[in-house]
Formats: sequence, C-alpha cells, structure tokens
Amino acid sequence: MNIDLQGKTAVVTASTAGIGFAIARGLAESGAHVVVNGRTEQRVSKAIGQIRDKVPQAQLRGVAADLGTTTGIAALLQHVPAADILVNNLGIVDLKPFFEITDEDWERFFRVNVLSGIRLARHYAPAMAQRGWGRVIFISSESGLQIPAEMVHYGMTKTAQLAVARGLAEVVAGTGVTVNAVLPGTTRSESVETFVEHVGRQLGKSFAQVEKEFTSTSLLKRFATTDEVASMVVYLASEQASATTGASVRVDGGTVRSIA
Repeated sequence: MNIDLQGKTAVVTASTAGIGFAIARGLAESGAHVVVNGRTEQRVSKAIGQIRDKVPQAQLRGVAADLGTTTGIAALLQHVPAADILVNNLGIVDLKPFFEITDEDWERFFRVNVLSGIRLARHYAPAMAQRGWGRVIFISSESGLQIPAEMVHYGMTKTAQLAVARGLAEVVAGTGVTVNAVLPGTTRSESVETFVEHVGRQLGKSFAQVEKEFTSTSLLKRFATTDEVASMVVYLASEQASATTGASVRVDGGTVRSIA
C-alpha cells in the first residue's frame, strides 16, 4: 500500500516527542506538509531537526504554543489557518487517588485533553467539509474503555474523546471528512520509559520485569512502539481509509478484552 499525502497539510498537536513525534514523522514520510507543535521553540526546533535527519525531504514547519490555553490555540490558528489533517494528540496524565482529585484537576484534564481538540476541530473541520476532504483524528486510549482506578480523571477525558469523535463524525457525514479515534495501549514512549524506570527503582526490579507486569493483560506481552501507533494514524489520514469514520480504532495489543 502506497500512502501519498502530497499536497495535504497536517497539524499534529504535542508532536515533539513520543506518539505525536512518531505520527508527525510518519505523515512527513508520506509527503504531507506537517506542522510540529510543542510548548517551547527549543523542543519544536529539536523535533523538526530529528525528523529531517530521518526524512530529508520532509516539509515541516513549527508552532510553539501551549494548546491547553485559549491563547495557545489562537497562536496556532494564526500561523496555520487551514489544515487537511488534524491529529489531536495533546494529553496529560497523572496517577492520583480518586478522593484526592480536586475540582481544579478535573477541569485542567478536561481543558487540556478534550477541549483543546474540540477547539481545533471546530475551527478546521468546517473548511475541510467545504473542500470535500479532511481527516480529524483524536488520540484517545484504551483507558477510555477500561477506566484505571489510579487515574479516573485521565480515563474520563479519554472516554470523552471517543464521544466527541463519534459525534463530530455524525455532524460531517457525507462531506468527505472522516473523524476517528485511535486507542493506544501502554506505548513505549519517552515518558513511559521514565515512569517505568522510576517504578523499577522503587521496587528493585528491572525494566523488563516491570514491563512484563504492566503488559500482563496484553496479547502482545510487551509495550507497543510509537511507530506502531503512528502507522495506524497515518493510514487513517490516507485516502485508503476513506470508508472508516466514526470509529474507535484500537492499537492496544489486545489489552481490551472485548469484541465490540
């Protein structure tokens, strides 16, 4: 399968590391003009340089903006008023007992993980529909289906993304715009590696031992890679995925034990 995204502009939020970075690189490899986003100019420039090292012909531009804020959203939209592909990857995560999650925590998680994507989709999707082609992809999580007791506020936002993606797909039905959610399982990103190493030090266990415990319910029996998640996103952004919309697509290694 040859995925060709030449002539398409893709905005990937929070794309300086981890899954977002892998998605930005994958879209660039397929010919898209990719907008790399992060909170600082330094991280954005570094990510662009890393992508160009792997994809010399990459068409890239960077926008440093905190998209968890209205001012950050406004800055991005000023620099990139139109897009063909929107990947809402921005998200924060934190382990916290339910009874210690404050109102401020709930509001912050909703604002960053959910409202940021809503604001961007609200801006970009109408023009996509007018042009007759577009892709909106929300990076949710298997935690949106299996809410983790240790981070209910995070799981709530991932479920909300599924609802928003499905609802928006209904809104743009028949326009040539598809809207989907991708549900990764635990993925071996920079932040996950740091977290697992921290847990390993606390418990006196190796990375491999902690990984085995974390993936005990996975059919892969390992963490997914960021490239494995990115490959699904690049496919959903392509013309070949034109009949897939309103879907919650799992890249969870079989962690979710359901066929529906």
